[in-house]
Amino acid sequence: MKYVDDFLEYLVVVKKHADNTIVNYRVDLLEFMEFTSNNINIKKEDVNEYLMHLYELDASKSSISRKLSSLRSFYNYLVKKGIVDINYFKMIKNPKKDKSLPKYVKEDDIDKMFLIPNTRTWIGMRNLLIIRMLYATGLRVNELVNIKLSDINVNDRTIIVLGKGDKERIVVFGNNTKEALDDYLHRGRRQVDIHNSEYLFLNKDGNRLSTRYVRKIIDDIIFKASIQEHVSPHMLRHTFATEMLNNGADLVSVKDLLGHESLNTTSIYTHVSDDKIREIYNKAHPRAR
Repeated sequence: MKYVDDFLEYLVVVKKHADNTIVNYRVDLLEFMEFTSNNINIKKEDVNEYLMHLYELDASKSSISRKLSSLRSFYNYLVKKGIVDINYFKMIKNPKKDKSLPKYVKEDDIDKMFLIPNTRTWIGMRNLLIIRMLYATGLRVNELVNIKLSDINVNDRTIIVLGKGDKERIVVFGNNTKEALDDYLHRGRRQVDIHNSEYLFLNKDGNRLSTRYVRKIIDDIIFKASIQEHVSPHMLRHTFATEMLNNGADLVSVKDLLGHESLNTTSIYTHVSDDKIREIYNKAHPRAR
């Protein structure tokens, strides 16, 4: 549909949204267009009926929230363009989310992942650096693939990151990550940098690595490491935050390193830390049970 295509192009060109975000928007909007028989001039009753339709499909609260957010943004765009008069989705609140603790990767599994990339090849050097950097910095995948060489201060072991809402922050990495970075820069990356790219992570054609391909790299490493649990790049971000708090970092510092807007967002990791404290207590105290 033309209006959907125009909106998605706006998200790509103006809002600079990531590929996976555009895919989600497309799915959500086309589902709604199918429900309304491609009619964008809806009434409030249509919105309520669609919401009931989602509940009848037994969609999760997070899925419903995402779809409502997509449609809210879409109709904001249509109102601004003068195509419709009212955004009825503004009147609908997202369902309250069930609180769930973030999943993180076990230390033994992290060690297994580090052993998989073959660092005798440039691909192995790159892949090891990807894992180490995600684990050491808590970066989002989209932030990782957009790192430019000019953003990195190797001596200070810092990276300037452009996060959500185009907000800059500085992340720090340790010696192990620095060694992997030096190795990749001096022996690996130059083998494929045929376009004199400004980006740190490149594919075999010398172009910037995509977020989707980073996920493929992680999946491949997990398979080769025989790790039973699914591990996503975002779980490495969760692992970073959890380990920082478990080892004494304060909540405000972790919030800044993750690029969160609010402490409320970061505070979910304190529940994981509390579980760790409880586990230590139960193991150490003779009368804990």
